[in-house]
Amino acid sequence: MATLQISFHSKCLRREVIFNALLPVDLPEGFGQPVWSGEPLKAIYLLHGFSGSHNDWMNFSRIRELSDRYQIAVFMPAGENRFYLDDENRGEWFGEYIGKELVDFTRKLFPLSTRREDTYIGGLSMGGYGAIRNGLKYVEQFGRIIALSSALIPYRIANVAPDYDDVIAGYNYYTSTFGDLSQLLGSDKDPESLVLDMKKKGLKQPELYMACGTDDFLLDVNRRFHEFLEREQVGHLYVEDAGAHTWDYWNKHIEAALKWAAEDSAAI
Repeated sequence: MATLQISFHSKCLRREVIFNALLPVDLPEGFGQPVWSGEPLKAIYLLHGFSGSHNDWMNFSRIRELSDRYQIAVFMPAGENRFYLDDENRGEWFGEYIGKELVDFTRKLFPLSTRREDTYIGGLSMGGYGAIRNGLKYVEQFGRIIALSSALIPYRIANVAPDYDDVIAGYNYYTSTFGDLSQLLGSDKDPESLVLDMKKKGLKQPELYMACGTDDFLLDVNRRFHEFLEREQVGHLYVEDAGAHTWDYWNKHIEAALKWAAEDSAAI
């Protein structure tokens, strides 16, 4: 397993950024793991949660083992509590950085497949929202979305009053991150709106894996998005099972999701 930490100057964010990378290209033979064939690798852009960092997946999950097992390159950028969204006021295009610039940059550096169906985006909590939003916003880039315990908070914060506060943050933070909250629903920061736009344009939808624990404080918004997708007849796999907003749950489901992706790809 080649493990790297990389910094480069992002045009979208107008400054130096950092991300971690895993490349399963150096496994020796005879240890029971797949050995890289030399063919271009599949890739997943894996996003961390609120108050976390680009180190979270490396520190708290089994992603190194899973990268080897499923022969997939993993790229883990920093989200900086920005929900992986563009900030028009500051001129920081975080969504474009995640959805396009980082993908293009890593493809220049590493032996990655350029095929949409080999390119995934995933995340947990804030990163689950970021994966859904940017996987749909940049639908031409990503063939699969993996969204765990997703913080689909546009459902909760749209049109809230200035005294609003919850377990994550308050009104001022949400307005600085999502913009005018009275205009949030129907915007490109609203996953429902992105799904409807994708359907209207006749674009091919990414395959979607969603999971949320029955003891998770975000269960209601995950159920709500799942029910919307069912009404709109948008194909997806939704898993709701025992668990909370914890690494035990995310470890279980990042493995299940990568297995789902591998088995589904093999069946095509």
